[in-house]
Amino acid sequence: MKDKPTLYGFDGSTYVRTVRMVLADKGMQYDQVPVNVLAGEPRQPEHLARHPFGKVPVMDIDGLRIRETDAICRYLEDIAPEPALIPNDAKERARMNEAIGLIDSYGYGALVGVAGYHLFPDFIGGQNGEAREAALAASEKLLKLLMENKGEAKWLAGDAPTLADYFLGPIMFYVSLTPDAGEVMSVPGIAEWWGAMQAHDTFAKTAPDLG
Repeated sequence: MKDKPTLYGFDGSTYVRTVRMVLADKGMQYDQVPVNVLAGEPRQPEHLARHPFGKVPVMDIDGLRIRETDAICRYLEDIAPEPALIPNDAKERARMNEAIGLIDSYGYGALVGVAGYHLFPDFIGGQNGEAREAALAASEKLLKLLMENKGEAKWLAGDAPTLADYFLGPIMFYVSLTPDAGEVMSVPGIAEWWGAMQAHDTFAKTAPDLG
């Protein structure tokens, strides 16, 4: 019997939650070693030995050490393809891939900038009004593009949830807790998508314990 995978990272991390959602869907058992980003633990020597850039999550699985969320999720999809979280349809798969790239490149920093201003300002270098406004503008631009690509579909890349939704949902969770939630959610289509995300069983059962 193979050893269970080990996931390094704490539940409050949006990217760690993404991986936990995939693991939950696949019904895979794993061990988790908490590495608290807000406490600076990823920058400690023990974790830098796992990830030299001090990021989470990291996963040890099948003799591999995988250090990026997208790579972890795609490996899990490869070894446990049901239920599918990557579309078979080429156009839907392209929408998913683009959405993940947009979220990683432009969405995470913007949306965490909005959430962090209110919820964890020390993590983003303190409360700065101009930075908050810039984050709100970038968030709107990102979400408008995702909704444009989504079209009439229920989810970001079609009529079933994919990895793209699992990347965006955990970030939007924190935004939803802030006074700026109404403005961010006012982008046409986002409120409906967020409603579907909140009702999704996998999303609900991986919610972080915020004490």
